[in-house]
Amino acid sequence: MTKTLIPTVPADRTTLTLELDELWSFVCKKVNQCWVWFALCRKTRQIVAFALGDRDEITCWKLWRAIPQVYRQGTCYTDFWSAYQAVIPDEQHEPVGKETGETAHVERFNNTLRQRLARFVRKTLSFSKSQLMHEICLRLFIWRYNMDIYARYLQALEL
Repeated sequence: MTKTLIPTVPADRTTLTLELDELWSFVCKKVNQCWVWFALCRKTRQIVAFALGDRDEITCWKLWRAIPQVYRQGTCYTDFWSAYQAVIPDEQHEPVGKETGETAHVERFNNTLRQRLARFVRKTLSFSKSQLMHEICLRLFIWRYNMDIYARYLQALEL
């Protein structure tokens, strides 16, 4: 499944930098792997798109198509996973190691997600019993996360 998320803070066209990463999860039992792929805007810290599926090129394509067109024009920082290299155009793709800090914001989001939603923790008694509930819980969390950032953005404009 692929979903575009709104609202996101309008991006400054000169700083359209995305950080992309994938996160392992499961539905019902650990053999039913469900990878969650994220695209995070570095400037706003909002999740602009996500995709659920396997850790393969097909799901990476789903994520790429879910990213709003305006964001696809900027630079995309990822790890060295081969699916990213196959999908993202070379002139926009910057594969980097974790030690560079270029994907620190999306890695931080992954940690926040795991901390706040027990169903995304690796070793847990909590889990999603259906793919639909897995997506609904994720979608609700991301919507709330983005709205909190958006509210802070609007509040800063009033100051």
